[in-house]
Amino acid sequence: MPPTRLTPQHAPEYRALMLEAYAQHPDAFTSSAAERAQLPVAWWEDRLAAGEMPQEIVFGCFTDGVLSGVAGLAFETREKVKHKATLFGMYVPTRHRNLGLGSKLLATALTYARTRPGVLLVQLTVTDGNTAAQSLYERHGFLPFGLEPFAVAVGSGYVSKSHLWCALESLPEYSF
Repeated sequence: MPPTRLTPQHAPEYRALMLEAYAQHPDAFTSSAAERAQLPVAWWEDRLAAGEMPQEIVFGCFTDGVLSGVAGLAFETREKVKHKATLFGMYVPTRHRNLGLGSKLLATALTYARTRPGVLLVQLTVTDGNTAAQSLYERHGFLPFGLEPFAVAVGSGYVSKSHLWCALESLPEYSF
């Protein structure tokens, strides 16, 4: 089953999955589990709010009726950068990995980004050294363009983030 757009009624499942992501992989996300856990369910519902041209959209995969992976896109609204979208919150729990869900989520997000008028590229960051994630992104046409040192504080240290981008016009048509 291909990924589907999440809606406000998915907020409790989405929240639980993302809190797991933040706790299990603190170096992979800019937000911490503690700060996101304090947000009301309404915040998560707003992130998933429907609309014809949402500023953010989140896709999810379901396995046996359970949310098993997510990926979001944020669209710029400022005039000079509205040709860009940012992939955020990509997460597939370990128990659902190696099933192709990450690839399906990424293909769905990129296919959707192509439908947005004026959007030319998608960008993202990935923790430096996360070779599995970086390899997935590169298989889908993303190219690295920089390394941000000390990007995220984790515990008493810092991790760097690789910045990647892909031109939507250069991507193949995905079939599901």
